Amino acid sequence: MAFLADALSRVKPSATIAVSQKARDLKAKGRDVIGLGAGEPDFDTPDNIKKAAIDAINRGETKYTPVAGIPELREAIVKKFKRENNLDYTPAQTIVGTGGKQILFNAFMATMNAGDEVVIPTPYWVSYPEMVSLCGGTPVFVATTQENKFKLKPEDLDRAITPKTKWFVFNSPSNPSGAAYTHEELKALTDVLLKHPHVWILTDDMYEHLTYGDFKFATPVEVEPKLYDRTLTMNGVSKAYAMTGWRIGYAAGPLNLIKAMDMIQGQQTSGACSIAQWAAVEALNGTQDFIPENKKIFEARRDLVVSMLNQAKGIECPSPEGAFYVYPSCKGLIGKTAPSGKVIETDEDFVSELLEAEGVAVVHGSAFGLGPNFRISYATSEALLEEACKRIQRFCAACK
Repeated sequence: MAFLADALSRVKPSATIAVSQKARDLKAKGRDVIGLGAGEPDFDTPDNIKKAAIDAINRGETKYTPVAGIPELREAIVKKFKRENNLDYTPAQTIVGTGGKQILFNAFMATMNAGDEVVIPTPYWVSYPEMVSLCGGTPVFVATTQENKFKLKPEDLDRAITPKTKWFVFNSPSNPSGAAYTHEELKALTDVLLKHPHVWILTDDMYEHLTYGDFKFATPVEVEPKLYDRTLTMNGVSKAYAMTGWRIGYAAGPLNLIKAMDMIQGQQTSGACSIAQWAAVEALNGTQDFIPENKKIFEARRDLVVSMLNQAKGIECPSPEGAFYVYPSCKGLIGKTAPSGKVIETDEDFVSELLEAEGVAVVHGSAFGLGPNFRISYATSEALLEEACKRIQRFCAACK
């Protein structure tokens, strides 16, 4: 009898976590490494949010909380969805989890049966298909193209849906591509989903506040209210509020689904950290003035990275609408010989040789289901980004 569960054979470790750890390990050995793998802002959590956490500690808010979240935070979530997305929910239709990842996992765990299919556009966040597989479902991938700015075409979505499809997972702005869908582009997708009433929509809006230029964010059920009864809208405080380590994600959706997720969480982790929840109340209810300021910084970083990467031999880097990632193609380097003498045959070879030669850690695109590309997180200082891009240019020029 095998000791480990069969389900583990269906999943892989997180590539993004692995790259970040490898960069840390090399730094610990004295290597000069610039890590561009982690998807977390380099900004500190705003002072008003930190103060709210300290105040909560001083008030003694250190006991177990309700599984689905403290009432104050669930009410703040309701207000946020109404204020920013024009969506009406009751507190009972909301749930708080230990990060957005737990929200997604619990949704799949609460609904997935063997043979159920989940449609996932590529490139995807590395955890989506692994969560589906762990919960007994089958990921169904639908490719996008760089020519179409990594956005899913309605006809491709329609073609991917079968009678076994349970969920369609949607992420805009996207991790890893940064692609974000306009209202019109979303309407074309929601029109397809209206034709398939058995398909539920799980929308990951974690990067909602990180869009650039004149781009206006929209979420699927806001665009098509008829999907309200079969949409789970997930968000969190990690990215826009620089609160990654606080581990607070949240969602709103149909009451029966929220109750099922609540039951699973009650037997799993129970409520999220009480102090982090009070900090999240302040994040959602307090001043939002720092968000536009941070967006300007991110946008300048994006423009710098896109410009410099497009000057690198063999690299083609589109300019994304949101998030803090770029997803350039390294197709022009495939078949070339790296300075080490190794022939670059895949995007994984490219990122491995880049790390070895120049000490720049990025994530290979095949980990996100679409290559030959690689993901760079530009959530770090302009000085580090400029140096990293110079190293990438130098590496590419040295490949023959």
